[in-house]
Amino acid sequence: METQKEILQRYLQVGRDALLWKLDGLNEYDLRRPLVSSGTNLLGLVKHVASIEIGYFTSVFGRDCPVELPWFAPNALPNDDMWATKEESSDSIVSLYKTSWTVSDQTITELSLDSPGHVDWWSETRRDTTLQAVLIHMIAETHRHVGHADIIRENIDDSRGWNSNSNNLPPFAESEWVQYREKIDSIAKSFIK
Repeated sequence: METQKEILQRYLQVGRDALLWKLDGLNEYDLRRPLVSSGTNLLGLVKHVASIEIGYFTSVFGRDCPVELPWFAPNALPNDDMWATKEESSDSIVSLYKTSWTVSDQTITELSLDSPGHVDWWSETRRDTTLQAVLIHMIAETHRHVGHADIIRENIDDSRGWNSNSNNLPPFAESEWVQYREKIDSIAKSFIK
């Protein structure tokens, strides 16, 4: 039977894997292009999640971060962690994400769920926390961004789901999806005044 820590770590890994799957088979343009007005893009989501994960599982617990994250430096511009520069390859960002997994998993393995941590950027009443709280927070954060990646990827090439073997959607033919969307749109339009 899995321990509570193993269950939490498994849910984190499911999100990690789903986020990387969203990149599969895309060219550099599609990985980087913003498809919503906030500029959200697939490679930026991976860079952001890699950065925050490695931060949560190092500095919060007094551990050294083995990589430099210049987009978090005091002189960095807002949202520098949400997009890939021309000099940053998609492979380097994926590698950073996998490095964050290794570093995070080491922290998770070595500490107990009740190990204390301190998150400077959380509200004063929540700053002193535990590994369990940070792990749950990171699971939520990762899956939230997987949801963003779901929408971005679907807008690129209609790929949907957690991975290539499971899209977790009804097995509709394209004509059935069109009818489904039309039904929803018709109901929505009935509220236009």
